[in-house]
Amino acid sequence: MKLDVICFGALNVDKLYKVDRIASADEESEILDFKEAPGGSAANTAVGLARLGVKTGFIGKVARDREGEMLIRSFIEEGVNTDGIVVAPHGRSGVVIGFVDKAGERALYVDPGVNDSLSLQEIDLDYASQADLLHLSSFVSEASFKVQKEVVRALPDIPVTIDPGMIYARKGLSELKPMIKKCLVFFPNEHEIRILTGKNYIEGSQILLKEGVKIVAVKLGSRGCYVTDGKEQHMIEPFKVKVVDSTGAGDAFCAGFIYGLIKNMTLRECGILGNFVASRTLMKMGARNGLPRRDDLPL
Repeated sequence: MKLDVICFGALNVDKLYKVDRIASADEESEILDFKEAPGGSAANTAVGLARLGVKTGFIGKVARDREGEMLIRSFIEEGVNTDGIVVAPHGRSGVVIGFVDKAGERALYVDPGVNDSLSLQEIDLDYASQADLLHLSSFVSEASFKVQKEVVRALPDIPVTIDPGMIYARKGLSELKPMIKKCLVFFPNEHEIRILTGKNYIEGSQILLKEGVKIVAVKLGSRGCYVTDGKEQHMIEPFKVKVVDSTGAGDAFCAGFIYGLIKNMTLRECGILGNFVASRTLMKMGARNGLPRRDDLPL
């Protein structure tokens, strides 16, 4: 069975609390609403791609618990292939506890659970090798990060896209080099590219291109995105929407951009689709509720 994209990253259940404000140390804040939903950065991107009609699979790990069942069941309902997911007989599945304020800003706390015990031996490389593209997002533990690097090394012919998140940005450029030099698209936000390169996003993108990245797509939040492949560069305006919750907007951007890439669209069109898919998720609470279908796309 051939898959267009396999996503590979942490699987977490998001427990999101809507609060009147995000409290600092020794402060109190009121909880206004609560939602529980399946999440994980690469997992949200996988669902975003599946909704757009892309044949998508997943590599990750859950435990035999309520959260693990919820994560797998949601993939099956969304049409994401789950053959690459390892189910641990013991331990607990990953959970993220998030607090979202009235402006849609958030604070997240990660309990990785069995995500951090994924080993190379547990991964079916034959399954991974079916993909035309491997999309990676971060794990908390060093061990799981090493496994990702080993998988990338073991599949030299499969291009990778990487959404580093703060966790991988903080590791620094030299730690990421084995993955970066095979990277088709690198998806940092403005803060992450500064941490990685010490430069602003325009100069930082040039550094990443020199390291072997083919395309850099920088997520700029309410200012849209900046995309470059070294030959062309575009600042792409966002779609103006009312922000309810920013959770998963970056993951959604990756789904829209990768969809454009698979469909051989121009660099600019990929950026527009990334912005569009991200804008739909901003309008709903939770990472996946607003993810659009193929017919909703503007291109």
